[in-house]
Amino acid sequence: MGDKKRKRARKSKAATDEETASPDHNTTTTSSNATTSKNDVVVIPAPEPAETSDPESHGLRRGRSKNKKKKSPPTSATVPDRRSSRIAEQNGDYAATGSVAEPPLMPKWEGSGAAAKVVPSMDAVVKVFCVHTEPNFSLPWQRKRQYSSSSSGFIVAGRRVLTNAHSVEHHTQVKLKKRGSDTKYLATVLAIGTECDIALLTVSDDDFWEGVSPVEFGDLPVLQDAVTVVGYPIGGDTISVTSGVVSRMEILSYVHGSTELLGLQIDAAINSGNSGGPAFNDKGKCVGIAFQSLKHEDVENIGYVIPTPVILHFIKDYEKNGAYTGFPVLGVEWQKMENPDLRMSMGMASDQKGVRIRRIEPTAPESHVLKPSDVIISFDGVNIANDGTVPFRHGERIGFSYLVSQKYTGDRALVKVLRNSEILEFNIKLATHKRLIPAHIKGRPPSYYIIAGFVFTAVSVPYLRSEEHNCYKKLPYVLISKGVLHFDLISSCSTPGGALAESYFFV
Repeated sequence: MGDKKRKRARKSKAATDEETASPDHNTTTTSSNATTSKNDVVVIPAPEPAETSDPESHGLRRGRSKNKKKKSPPTSATVPDRRSSRIAEQNGDYAATGSVAEPPLMPKWEGSGAAAKVVPSMDAVVKVFCVHTEPNFSLPWQRKRQYSSSSSGFIVAGRRVLTNAHSVEHHTQVKLKKRGSDTKYLATVLAIGTECDIALLTVSDDDFWEGVSPVEFGDLPVLQDAVTVVGYPIGGDTISVTSGVVSRMEILSYVHGSTELLGLQIDAAINSGNSGGPAFNDKGKCVGIAFQSLKHEDVENIGYVIPTPVILHFIKDYEKNGAYTGFPVLGVEWQKMENPDLRMSMGMASDQKGVRIRRIEPTAPESHVLKPSDVIISFDGVNIANDGTVPFRHGERIGFSYLVSQKYTGDRALVKVLRNSEILEFNIKLATHKRLIPAHIKGRPPSYYIIAGFVFTAVSVPYLRSEEHNCYKKLPYVLISKGVLHFDLISSCSTPGGALAESYFFV
């Protein structure tokens, strides 16, 4: 032990020479009033913790106190403190000043202000508990057995909560639980956007909103921007954080909404339960909502996020109309005009670009002004390329349906078309897509009518999907007691042995 103390207290040659030249370092006083010369080995029985980090020991005199105090004998507590202070000094964590060693401070990272914003944003992420009761399309007067699910959501301004529409589809009860809380609060569904897969909730209990800051929305990210997905996926009960980057940005197919809107592709893991959770950028602001992922044996880490333009469109639509009205569409099917012979046959000049209308929905308002084989040249003053894209950002292009989706129901748009080598302009009033066979029943139970032992119900895509699996099992029942009536569209099951999907005739 004596050798170790001698080695620990031995001073470098440079420090010893400088102490000899300085009047203050000629001698070192101990408890026994012993003095040594510059060539002697100095043993310090009672070192001060601040002496190891004192600038004086390195030949510096800043902040040196002129009053000298006698040093107390060493104790079991001072030696470990001295060792820890020396290790901290070598690691660059802190430098003690004065006679009392200061506790180590937290390191200051770059961008600490941005990192501090992430904390309240993560506290605003909640867990959504929902009880679902789906309708029974075979027996429309009753419902199926209840089942429960859990997903994610987050608090926004106005005492509201955002989550996915499929998270609360056919809901009978919705409850929310905050991070670090053991209380579930009953929630009310304000609006459900089926097309954009977003739902808006609120809680009447004031205790739910205490101590929570709403999430702020950020700008649309660019490629390779870092994103962090926060939510409550499967695999645990506490909050989960996954990170990645923005891999792609384009018009995506929303599976739940059966529509196409702007979407972000990221490589962060999105699992079951992440639906409705926010995606934050490096500044702690929300840039999207996780809602779906691609599962295939040939792909890895492909998740999709609803971007802020779609989210803000949903919120503004609700605030403007008091209810969700939807995203307007043109109601046309078009084809690309990249073939030069096709452009020549349509009478297009060499400097003209656009897309050709193949078919127009009969229920669309544009069916009165637009015609098949019209070439759409521009929409609201933005020229459309032959592949159907428009300029988006620097070095990027996107489908022109993005321009349509930015509008609101009832807005007007100037559409320029080429018809018979003549340019025409139409001021069209945009509306939502009214399909003959709706893709969703929007949470309402199916309507039905019973007469003479026959059950008539409105046809819809959910009905077709449910009966596609039940036709063979309940074929006698379907043949005797079921027909489908929807306006001028009549359908029924075919002869025994025929599939239901092949027996519908749309007139």
